[in-house]
Amino acid sequence: MTTCVVVKKNNQIAIASDSLVTFGDTRLSHAYEVNEKIFPVGDSYVTLAGTAAHFPVMRKLLTGMEDECKLGSREEVFETFSRVHEILKEKYFLNTKEDEDDPYESSQITALIANPHGIFGVYSYREVFSFDRFWGIGSGRNFALGAMYAVYDKATSAREIAEIGVHAGAEFDKSTSGPFRIYSVPMRD
Repeated sequence: MTTCVVVKKNNQIAIASDSLVTFGDTRLSHAYEVNEKIFPVGDSYVTLAGTAAHFPVMRKLLTGMEDECKLGSREEVFETFSRVHEILKEKYFLNTKEDEDDPYESSQITALIANPHGIFGVYSYREVFSFDRFWGIGSGRNFALGAMYAVYDKATSAREIAEIGVHAGAEFDKSTSGPFRIYSVPMRD
């Protein structure tokens, strides 16, 4: 899968990801294709975990929404991803089924968003979280979370913490590998 992280510290926001794509036991490394797991949407950066099919669809969908794509607050992210769910079903034939007892249709999306307003996580039932310090998604997330926790109080920048997170993911998760992409932006009040 992947390791993707977002961090907020000292008025800086950072987002980072690895670049490995896997298909079952097959690895498609950066040497064979430049895998960009983070893409810009307005003043935001978005990254995903899960099937590789999500990346071209979500990149096209979110950038194509233009002014309707608002990601500056937890509420705006929720509204945008609720609309995204409708579009995924209508235009991209999303399979919404996960488990029989699911309370809502699944969007099959796990995403992180970083922008000058904050860091956010979106999960398959359109649950949206606004994080105060850091978070991670993907198969290497637990390694990244532990590493970021260990250095958060000592490190001086969000970028440094994010880099440590993705490196820890790559060190211990077989589905995570560099090179790494890291973007950082100053926070706005």
